[in-house]
Amino acid sequence: MRGAVRVLLSNDDGYFAQGLNCLYEAVISLPEVSDVSVVAPERDRSGVSNSLTLDRPLSLRQAPNGFYYVNGTPTDCVHLAVTGMLDQLPDVVISGINHGANMGDDTVYSGTVAAATEGYLLGMPALAISLAGSEPAHYKTASGVAVDLLQKIARQAFMEPTLLNVNVPDVPAQDIAGMEVTRLGKRHKAEPVIRGTTPRGDTVYWVGAAGPAQEAGEGTDFYAVENNKVSVTPLQLDLTHSAQLDMLGEWLSCA
Repeated sequence: MRGAVRVLLSNDDGYFAQGLNCLYEAVISLPEVSDVSVVAPERDRSGVSNSLTLDRPLSLRQAPNGFYYVNGTPTDCVHLAVTGMLDQLPDVVISGINHGANMGDDTVYSGTVAAATEGYLLGMPALAISLAGSEPAHYKTASGVAVDLLQKIARQAFMEPTLLNVNVPDVPAQDIAGMEVTRLGKRHKAEPVIRGTTPRGDTVYWVGAAGPAQEAGEGTDFYAVENNKVSVTPLQLDLTHSAQLDMLGEWLSCA
C-alpha cells in the first residue's frame, strides 16, 4: 500500500467520545490520507465484544460534525460501513482511541478490539488503539502513536492480513520509552459482582471490575505499558487448541 490511504475510524465509546475526535483530527491532517470516514456507535457500547445485531434493522445517521453513528455495536458499525455504506473500501480500519486499556483477557470482551477485528475479517489491516489509564488524559500521545503506525502502513503494506492491539501509556508523548512487540498477559478473575436494590425492591447486580494482572512479566502488554512503552500485540482469530487435537482424538476413540 503506497500513496493515498483511505481510513475508516470507529470505536466502542460512542461517536461523541474524546478519543475518537482526537484520533480523527490527527489522521485527517496527514498527507498520506486521502479520505477518512467515521462510523461509530450512537452510545457507549464498551464490553460488547464481537456481537452483531441480527434481531432488528440498524439506523445510520450523521452528526453535525460529519461523523456517522449507528444504533448498534462496534462490529455493526464496521460491518455496515464496509459492506453497504462506503463507495470505496478503506485501506485501513482504526478503532479507538479507547478510554482505558485493553490488555490481556480484556481483548475477549473489548468492543474496541471487536471493531478492528471486523475490519480484519473483511480483509483490511486493522488497529485497535487504547489509552491505558484509570482516568486517561493524554489522548494526543495515543493519536500520535496511531499516526506513526498509519504512516508505516502507508509506506510499506503488511504482507498478510494483520490485526494489531495497541496500548499506549497515559503519559506525555516525551515520556514514551518506545514501542515493543508484546504478547497478551493474563489477569486474575474479575472482582465479585456488586449486589444492589432498586427503588422497587428488586435485587440487581453490577459486574465487578477487571482483576489485577496475573501474568505481567517481561514480554507482556502489561509489562510494556508499566514501563512507559507502547505495547503492540498481533492478534489472531484461530480458536482451535491445536495442542489438544491428538489428545482429544485418543479420548474419543476410547471404549
